[in-house]
Amino acid sequence: MIDFAKARSKMVEDQITLRGIKDARLMAAMKKIPRHLFVEEALQSQAYTDHPLPIGEKQTISQPYMVALMTEALLLTGKEKVLEIGTGSGYQTAILAEMCEKVFSVERIRPLAVRARKLLYELGYFNVEIKIFDGTFGWLEESPFDAILVTAGSPDIPQPLVDQIAIGGRLVIPVGDAFVQDLFRVTKTEEGVKREDLGGCRFVKLIGKYGWEAE
Repeated sequence: MIDFAKARSKMVEDQITLRGIKDARLMAAMKKIPRHLFVEEALQSQAYTDHPLPIGEKQTISQPYMVALMTEALLLTGKEKVLEIGTGSGYQTAILAEMCEKVFSVERIRPLAVRARKLLYELGYFNVEIKIFDGTFGWLEESPFDAILVTAGSPDIPQPLVDQIAIGGRLVIPVGDAFVQDLFRVTKTEEGVKREDLGGCRFVKLIGKYGWEAE
């Protein structure tokens, strides 16, 4: 039998803390959330290793370090309304639900959205709403958002997402080609937007009107 609680602690200590993540609230969330429940039973023994895993529908659950890096880059304090583009397994959604006041998550693939919603509710995350839609449009009716997190790689930064950031808010998104991207943080100010390159990464394609075309 795997001691999943011990595996979570080791994941945070070995993969997160030692690589420079400092947000104590984030580390507490990652020690709490049962990542193994967000992957297939056959893969649960690998749930706390530092690499992505398939979740079906040609999608993946991101490696723990990348989840931590992207979440920390949002600079969350606990009071924010956050938009997530790409619900996927729901693991990143759960992290955000621990870290902010309200999460609005958009997923284009219905089976993933349905599965994630069920698991998140079972785990008690009732501050999450999930919509099945083209995430590159954002969620206009609920905007503006204090933070937006995109969990798939885009050829450029979708303008609708920039438009839906509140003044002072942040957007974290991988931008690049179909194989490798750079992780950007976009901060919106009264004077305009500031882009920061947080380093290289690799994600599945962001499919949609303002992303990649479906194959």
